[in-house]
Amino acid sequence: MIRAERLTKRYGDRTVVRDLSFTVRPGTVTGFLGPNGAGKSTTLRMILGLDAPTHGSATVDGRSYAAHPAPLTRVGALLDARSFHPGRTAFHHLMALAHTHGIPRSRVEHVLGVAGLSDVAGRRVKGFSLGMGQRLGIAAALLGDPAAVVLDEPVNGLDPEGVLWIRTLLTSLAAEGRTVLVSSHLMSEMALTADRLVVIGRGRLLADTTVADLVRDAGAASVLVVSPEADRLRALLPAPARTSPEGPDTLRVTGVDAPGIGRTAAAHGIELHALTPETASLEQAFMDLTRDSVEYQADRRPEPQGAAA
Repeated sequence: MIRAERLTKRYGDRTVVRDLSFTVRPGTVTGFLGPNGAGKSTTLRMILGLDAPTHGSATVDGRSYAAHPAPLTRVGALLDARSFHPGRTAFHHLMALAHTHGIPRSRVEHVLGVAGLSDVAGRRVKGFSLGMGQRLGIAAALLGDPAAVVLDEPVNGLDPEGVLWIRTLLTSLAAEGRTVLVSSHLMSEMALTADRLVVIGRGRLLADTTVADLVRDAGAASVLVVSPEADRLRALLPAPARTSPEGPDTLRVTGVDAPGIGRTAAAHGIELHALTPETASLEQAFMDLTRDSVEYQADRRPEPQGAAA
Protein backbone atom coordinates (compact mmCIF):
# COMPACT_ATOMS: atom_id res chain seq x y z
CA MET A 1 0.00 0.00 0.00
CA ILE A 2 1.22 3.48 -0.88
CA ARG A 3 0.03 6.33 1.31
CA ALA A 4 0.57 10.07 0.97
CA GLU A 5 -0.41 12.09 4.03
CA ARG A 6 -0.60 15.86 3.80
CA LEU A 7 2.34 15.97 1.39
CA THR A 8 3.64 19.46 0.76
CA LYS A 9 6.68 20.46 -1.26
CA ARG A 10 8.01 23.99 -1.62
CA TYR A 11 10.90 25.28 -3.68
CA GLY A 12 11.67 28.72 -2.31
CA ASP A 13 8.44 30.71 -2.47
CA ARG A 14 6.83 28.28 -4.96
CA THR A 15 4.60 25.53 -3.59
CA VAL A 16 4.46 22.59 -6.01
CA VAL A 17 2.46 20.12 -3.90
CA ARG A 18 -0.06 21.30 -1.33
CA ASP A 19 -1.41 19.23 1.58
CA LEU A 20 -1.91 16.18 -0.66
CA SER A 21 -3.34 12.96 0.80
CA PHE A 22 -4.36 9.75 -0.94
CA THR A 23 -3.98 5.97 -0.64
CA VAL A 24 -3.11 3.46 -3.36
CA ARG A 25 -4.33 0.01 -2.37
CA PRO A 26 -3.15 -3.45 -3.41
CA GLY A 27 -5.04 -5.29 -6.12
CA THR A 28 -5.94 -2.19 -8.11
CA VAL A 29 -4.46 -0.10 -10.90
CA THR A 30 -4.57 3.51 -9.74
CA GLY A 31 -4.16 6.18 -12.40
CA PHE A 32 -2.35 9.34 -11.27
CA LEU A 33 -3.57 12.21 -13.44
CA GLY A 34 -3.15 15.94 -13.72
CA PRO A 35 -2.24 18.66 -16.22
CA ASN A 36 1.36 19.59 -16.88
CA GLY A 37 2.74 21.36 -13.82
CA ALA A 38 0.21 19.74 -11.48
CA GLY A 39 2.93 18.25 -9.25
CA LYS A 40 2.68 14.61 -10.34
CA SER A 41 6.39 14.03 -10.90
CA THR A 42 7.31 15.77 -7.66
CA THR A 43 4.82 13.60 -5.77
CA LEU A 44 6.24 10.42 -7.31
CA ARG A 45 9.75 11.54 -6.40
CA MET A 46 8.67 12.07 -2.78
CA ILE A 47 7.10 8.60 -2.68
CA LEU A 48 10.41 7.14 -3.90
CA GLY A 49 12.55 9.18 -1.51
CA LEU A 50 14.20 11.24 -4.25
CA ASP A 51 12.78 14.50 -2.90
CA ALA A 52 12.15 15.24 0.76
CA PRO A 53 8.70 16.64 1.63
CA THR A 54 8.55 20.09 3.15
CA HIS A 55 5.69 18.74 5.28
CA GLY A 56 3.80 15.47 5.45
CA SER A 57 4.92 11.96 4.59
CA ALA A 58 4.89 9.31 1.87
CA THR A 59 5.10 5.65 2.84
CA VAL A 60 5.04 2.22 1.23
CA ASP A 61 3.62 -0.49 3.49
CA GLY A 62 4.00 1.85 6.46
CA ARG A 63 7.64 2.78 5.86
CA SER A 64 9.42 5.41 3.85
CA TYR A 65 11.02 4.01 0.71
CA ALA A 66 14.55 4.50 2.10
CA ALA A 67 13.68 2.64 5.31
CA HIS A 68 13.06 -0.64 3.49
CA PRO A 69 16.14 -2.89 3.75
CA ALA A 70 15.69 -4.12 0.15
CA PRO A 71 13.67 -1.37 -1.55
CA LEU A 72 13.70 -2.94 -5.03
CA THR A 73 11.69 -5.84 -3.63
CA ARG A 74 9.08 -3.46 -2.18
CA VAL A 75 8.73 -0.84 -4.93
CA GLY A 76 9.68 -1.10 -8.58
CA ALA A 77 9.74 2.27 -10.31
CA LEU A 78 10.12 3.84 -13.74
CA LEU A 79 10.48 7.62 -13.69
CA ASP A 80 12.95 8.15 -16.55
CA ALA A 81 13.18 5.63 -19.38
CA ARG A 82 16.70 6.84 -20.30
CA SER A 83 18.30 6.48 -16.87
CA PHE A 84 20.94 3.93 -17.82
CA HIS A 85 24.58 3.94 -18.87
CA PRO A 86 24.57 4.11 -22.68
CA GLY A 87 27.64 1.89 -22.99
CA ARG A 88 26.10 -1.06 -21.15
CA THR A 89 24.05 -3.79 -22.72
CA ALA A 90 20.48 -4.31 -21.56
CA PHE A 91 21.57 -7.48 -19.77
CA HIS A 92 24.45 -5.82 -17.91
CA HIS A 93 22.31 -2.84 -16.96
CA LEU A 94 19.89 -5.16 -15.20
CA MET A 95 22.68 -7.30 -13.73
CA ALA A 96 24.25 -4.19 -12.17
CA LEU A 97 20.94 -3.47 -10.44
CA ALA A 98 20.50 -7.12 -9.48
CA HIS A 99 23.88 -7.24 -7.72
CA THR A 100 22.77 -4.46 -5.32
CA HIS A 101 20.05 -6.76 -3.92
CA GLY A 102 21.45 -10.23 -4.46
CA ILE A 103 18.93 -10.89 -7.24
CA PRO A 104 19.88 -13.95 -9.33
CA ARG A 105 20.72 -13.97 -13.03
CA SER A 106 17.62 -16.09 -13.67
CA ARG A 107 15.43 -13.17 -12.58
CA VAL A 108 17.25 -10.83 -14.96
CA GLU A 109 16.62 -13.25 -17.82
CA HIS A 110 12.98 -13.57 -16.77
CA VAL A 111 12.22 -9.82 -16.82
CA LEU A 112 14.03 -9.43 -20.13
CA GLY A 113 11.60 -11.99 -21.50
CA VAL A 114 8.59 -10.29 -19.90
CA ALA A 115 9.64 -7.01 -21.52
CA GLY A 116 10.23 -8.63 -24.92
CA LEU A 117 13.95 -7.80 -24.88
CA SER A 118 15.55 -11.26 -24.80
CA ASP A 119 16.69 -11.03 -28.42
CA VAL A 120 18.41 -7.65 -27.87
CA ALA A 121 19.77 -8.29 -24.37
CA GLY A 122 23.35 -8.15 -25.68
CA ARG A 123 22.95 -4.83 -27.48
CA ARG A 124 24.27 -1.58 -26.01
CA VAL A 125 21.37 0.52 -24.82
CA LYS A 126 22.67 3.70 -26.49
CA GLY A 127 21.20 2.29 -29.70
CA PHE A 128 17.78 1.63 -28.21
CA SER A 129 14.71 3.48 -29.44
CA LEU A 130 12.51 5.32 -26.93
CA GLY A 131 10.11 2.38 -26.90
CA MET A 132 12.90 -0.13 -26.23
CA GLY A 133 14.17 2.14 -23.47
CA GLN A 134 10.71 2.13 -21.93
CA ARG A 135 10.65 -1.67 -22.02
CA LEU A 136 14.06 -1.82 -20.35
CA GLY A 137 12.94 0.62 -17.67
CA ILE A 138 9.87 -1.50 -16.97
CA ALA A 139 12.02 -4.64 -16.82
CA ALA A 140 14.14 -2.86 -14.19
CA ALA A 141 11.02 -1.92 -12.25
CA LEU A 142 9.97 -5.59 -12.16
CA LEU A 143 13.44 -6.90 -11.34
CA GLY A 144 12.92 -7.28 -7.58
CA ASP A 145 9.49 -8.92 -7.98
CA PRO A 146 8.12 -5.93 -6.04
CA ALA A 147 4.88 -5.69 -4.08
CA ALA A 148 4.27 -2.19 -5.50
CA VAL A 149 4.98 -0.70 -8.93
CA VAL A 150 5.19 3.02 -9.73
CA LEU A 151 5.38 3.98 -13.41
CA ASP A 152 5.52 7.48 -14.87
CA GLU A 153 4.20 7.69 -18.46
CA PRO A 154 5.06 4.05 -19.27
CA VAL A 155 3.53 4.04 -22.78
CA ASN A 156 5.65 6.91 -24.13
CA GLY A 157 7.31 5.80 -27.36
CA LEU A 158 5.56 2.44 -27.53
CA ASP A 159 3.88 1.16 -30.68
CA PRO A 160 0.29 -0.21 -30.51
CA GLU A 161 1.54 -3.70 -29.62
CA GLY A 162 3.61 -2.20 -26.82
CA VAL A 163 0.66 -0.19 -25.51
CA LEU A 164 -1.43 -3.36 -25.41
CA TRP A 165 1.42 -5.12 -23.61
CA ILE A 166 1.54 -2.40 -20.94
CA ARG A 167 -2.23 -2.53 -20.51
CA THR A 168 -2.16 -6.29 -20.02
CA LEU A 169 0.88 -6.11 -17.73
CA LEU A 170 -0.68 -3.53 -15.40
CA THR A 171 -3.93 -5.43 -15.00
CA SER A 172 -2.07 -8.70 -14.41
CA LEU A 173 0.15 -7.11 -11.73
CA ALA A 174 -2.94 -5.83 -9.93
CA ALA A 175 -4.63 -9.22 -10.28
CA GLU A 176 -1.63 -10.72 -8.44
CA GLY A 177 -2.41 -8.42 -5.50
CA ARG A 178 0.29 -5.83 -6.17
CA THR A 179 -0.11 -2.10 -5.68
CA VAL A 180 0.06 -0.32 -9.05
CA LEU A 181 0.35 3.46 -9.44
CA VAL A 182 0.70 4.77 -12.98
CA SER A 183 0.90 8.34 -14.23
CA SER A 184 -0.26 9.03 -17.78
CA HIS A 185 -1.62 11.71 -20.08
CA LEU A 186 -3.41 9.14 -22.24
CA MET A 187 -6.99 9.22 -21.00
CA SER A 188 -8.04 6.46 -23.39
CA GLU A 189 -5.56 4.07 -21.76
CA MET A 190 -6.55 5.08 -18.25
CA ALA A 191 -10.20 4.47 -19.13
CA LEU A 192 -9.30 0.92 -20.20
CA THR A 193 -6.76 0.12 -17.48
CA ALA A 194 -7.35 2.00 -14.24
CA ASP A 195 -9.63 0.87 -11.44
CA ARG A 196 -9.26 4.11 -9.50
CA LEU A 197 -8.03 7.62 -10.27
CA VAL A 198 -6.19 10.20 -8.22
CA VAL A 199 -6.44 13.56 -10.00
CA ILE A 200 -4.44 16.60 -8.89
CA GLY A 201 -4.21 20.18 -10.12
CA ARG A 202 -1.78 22.86 -8.99
CA GLY A 203 -0.54 20.43 -6.36
CA ARG A 204 -3.95 19.88 -4.75
CA LEU A 205 -6.19 16.83 -4.76
CA LEU A 206 -9.12 17.27 -7.15
CA ALA A 207 -10.56 13.75 -7.11
CA ASP A 208 -9.92 10.31 -5.60
CA THR A 209 -12.50 8.08 -7.24
CA THR A 210 -13.26 5.42 -9.85
CA VAL A 211 -13.28 6.05 -13.59
CA ALA A 212 -17.04 5.40 -13.76
CA ASP A 213 -17.82 7.79 -10.91
CA LEU A 214 -15.63 10.57 -12.31
CA VAL A 215 -17.32 10.34 -15.70
CA ARG A 216 -20.78 10.15 -14.15
CA ASP A 217 -20.17 13.10 -11.82
CA ALA A 218 -18.91 15.17 -14.75
CA GLY A 219 -22.51 15.16 -15.97
CA ALA A 220 -21.39 15.41 -19.56
CA ALA A 221 -23.43 12.50 -20.96
CA SER A 222 -25.55 13.49 -23.95
CA VAL A 223 -28.09 12.14 -26.42
CA LEU A 224 -27.83 12.59 -30.18
CA VAL A 225 -31.31 13.17 -31.65
CA VAL A 226 -32.22 13.09 -35.34
CA SER A 227 -35.70 14.28 -36.29
CA PRO A 228 -37.26 16.19 -39.21
CA GLU A 229 -38.93 18.30 -36.50
CA ALA A 230 -35.78 18.96 -34.48
CA ASP A 231 -36.58 22.65 -33.97
CA ARG A 232 -40.06 21.89 -32.65
CA LEU A 233 -38.73 19.16 -30.33
CA ARG A 234 -36.08 21.54 -29.06
CA ALA A 235 -38.75 24.00 -27.94
CA LEU A 236 -40.79 21.30 -26.18
CA LEU A 237 -38.08 19.56 -24.14
CA PRO A 238 -38.50 20.15 -20.41
CA ALA A 239 -35.94 21.79 -18.13
CA PRO A 240 -33.08 21.18 -17.45
CA ALA A 241 -32.58 20.15 -21.09
CA ARG A 242 -29.81 21.93 -22.97
CA THR A 243 -29.57 21.54 -26.73
CA SER A 244 -27.09 22.37 -29.46
CA PRO A 245 -27.43 21.79 -33.20
CA GLU A 246 -25.13 19.11 -34.65
CA GLY A 247 -26.23 19.32 -38.29
CA PRO A 248 -29.39 19.22 -40.39
CA ASP A 249 -32.27 17.83 -38.31
CA THR A 250 -29.80 16.83 -35.58
CA LEU A 251 -29.55 17.95 -31.96
CA ARG A 252 -27.24 17.10 -29.10
CA VAL A 253 -29.20 17.12 -25.84
CA THR A 254 -27.85 17.12 -22.28
CA GLY A 255 -29.78 17.26 -19.04
CA VAL A 256 -32.53 14.86 -20.23
CA ASP A 257 -31.99 11.16 -20.91
CA ALA A 258 -33.09 9.26 -24.02
CA PRO A 259 -36.34 7.89 -22.51
CA GLY A 260 -37.34 11.41 -21.45
CA ILE A 261 -36.72 12.76 -24.95
CA GLY A 262 -38.65 9.85 -26.45
CA ARG A 263 -41.65 10.46 -24.19
CA THR A 264 -41.72 14.14 -25.13
CA ALA A 265 -41.55 13.29 -28.82
CA ALA A 266 -44.31 10.67 -28.54
CA ALA A 267 -46.61 12.98 -26.55
CA HIS A 268 -46.45 15.58 -29.32
CA GLY A 269 -46.43 13.26 -32.31
CA ILE A 270 -42.88 14.12 -33.32
CA GLU A 271 -41.14 11.66 -35.63
CA LEU A 272 -37.73 10.42 -34.49
CA HIS A 273 -35.13 8.95 -36.83
CA ALA A 274 -32.43 8.37 -34.21
CA LEU A 275 -32.06 8.61 -30.45
CA THR A 276 -28.50 7.72 -29.47
CA PRO A 277 -27.19 8.03 -25.89
CA GLU A 278 -23.49 8.92 -25.79
CA THR A 279 -21.56 8.40 -22.57
CA ALA A 280 -19.14 11.12 -21.59
CA SER A 281 -15.49 10.23 -22.11
CA LEU A 282 -12.88 10.19 -19.39
CA GLU A 283 -10.97 12.79 -21.38
CA GLN A 284 -13.91 15.20 -21.28
CA ALA A 285 -14.50 14.56 -17.59
CA PHE A 286 -10.80 15.17 -16.89
CA MET A 287 -10.80 18.40 -18.91
CA ASP A 288 -13.86 19.65 -17.07
CA LEU A 289 -12.38 18.79 -13.68
CA THR A 290 -8.98 20.37 -14.33
CA ARG A 291 -10.09 23.38 -16.39
CA ASP A 292 -9.04 25.84 -13.67
CA SER A 293 -5.77 24.04 -12.94
CA VAL A 294 -4.12 24.15 -16.37
CA GLU A 295 -0.77 25.92 -16.21
CA TYR A 296 -0.67 26.97 -19.87
CA GLN A 297 -3.75 27.49 -22.03
CA ALA A 298 -3.68 28.07 -25.76
CA ASP A 299 -5.52 31.08 -27.13
CA ARG A 300 -8.58 29.62 -28.89
CA ARG A 301 -9.77 32.92 -30.33
CA PRO A 302 -10.09 32.87 -34.12
CA GLU A 303 -7.24 34.36 -36.12
CA PRO A 304 -8.04 37.88 -37.34
CA GLN A 305 -9.12 38.20 -40.94
CA GLY A 306 -6.22 38.98 -43.23
CA ALA A 307 -3.58 37.52 -40.90
CA ALA A 308 -0.52 36.12 -42.56
CA ALA A 309 -0.60 32.40 -43.30
